[in-house]
Amino acid sequence: MRALSPDNGETNIRRRDLISGASALVAGAVTATGTRAALPSVARNRAGAVSAAEFGAVGDGVADDTKALQTALDRTLGVGRPVFLVIPPGTYRVTGGLRLDLDPRRAGKLTRWSGVSAVGAQIRSAISDGSDILSINSRTLTRYFLIEGLGIYGNGRDGVGISIACDGKGHYFYNTALRDVTVEHCGGDGLRMIGNIFESQIFNSYFRDNRGNGATMSHGTDGGILSAIHVFGCVFGGNRQHGVVLTKQARDVSFVGCYFLLNKRYGLVASTGCPLLAHCGFENNHDGAPNFGHGGAGMKLNVSGTLIGCTAYSIRYQTHLVDAFITNRMVMIGCTGSGGQAARKAGLARIDGRNHPDITLIGCEGRVDNQHGFEALEVGQRGGVRFGARWNSGNQLRLGDNSLWVDKTGKLRIKRGRPSRDTDGSIVGG
Repeated sequence: MRALSPDNGETNIRRRDLISGASALVAGAVTATGTRAALPSVARNRAGAVSAAEFGAVGDGVADDTKALQTALDRTLGVGRPVFLVIPPGTYRVTGGLRLDLDPRRAGKLTRWSGVSAVGAQIRSAISDGSDILSINSRTLTRYFLIEGLGIYGNGRDGVGISIACDGKGHYFYNTALRDVTVEHCGGDGLRMIGNIFESQIFNSYFRDNRGNGATMSHGTDGGILSAIHVFGCVFGGNRQHGVVLTKQARDVSFVGCYFLLNKRYGLVASTGCPLLAHCGFENNHDGAPNFGHGGAGMKLNVSGTLIGCTAYSIRYQTHLVDAFITNRMVMIGCTGSGGQAARKAGLARIDGRNHPDITLIGCEGRVDNQHGFEALEVGQRGGVRFGARWNSGNQLRLGDNSLWVDKTGKLRIKRGRPSRDTDGSIVGG
């Protein structure tokens, strides 16, 4: 892929299979005349910053700052200026949802550093109609957008805390970042990302005690593909549904150093796979279950995935680190799963699958529950190496082109190539 120029954004974008060419990009940028006159003087500096206070935002926790914050969004980022909207430290009470519409006719292409800097600022929701607290809808090319330091606190009667959507062909939202953000007690998800959002990061952020999921990430309904999202050092906890859900075929999201705890259901649901979880922890998820027997794993994984140095511990209703149904490949390295008290029977993994998937566990600790005779390759799990023993195992012992397995009578058999039945090949030593 050839990178976009940060100056004009004019190039072809070749990414995944959703983009047919740069001709799909919508230009429609407004002229500078008339736009700059509507902005405070500091915004006329292309690398400048604009304070929300210049639009009347008070931040005392009492005044209704909805109109002031909305005006600030509309007159800075909403007209495509490469500036940062600075929300000074304080508590900003809002009674309606804040919405940033990045429309090509008004904003053009926003391809230079811009965003919202709100270190020390809290938005406190007094919304009662289910509206999202902060929503960003990009129908243009948006790049290098940053949200940092913002705290959003819902009241349970509002909607999503932060919603970012960029659906449809020709619309792209990428190289963006959320950093040091806190979203709590919202009536919907803490964070929702939908559509053509890619090559982006979330750092050191907290999504806790929301009535929906801590975060939901998905492909769009109009061709938008979410991919190459990297999440570092974030916490997803106490949410009434799941910690994080990857849905509508979205799978290209990785997690490093994240923690998933006390969610009412799974810590993480990856219905079509997850490329990487490294050094992540899962603790006491399925907090809404009535007992251990009705609980579940910290993570629900389908299709494929890689877990490195991940841990799971429970004293309540979390049963395993991962519940996996694999049809492609899964690798776990140095992972552990255990529990105490009500969860003393907790283990490492519950594994099932089809189509002879390739599953390898290396240096892991904890019980592995293989379903329907399914067998993983375990290295160092119980000392030595444990191969699949059945004729149709995806992890048989192979010596060159020869497969070895144990038949139903307990005899060791060998065949050149893959066996087609339990009595295939010949008995070793027979």
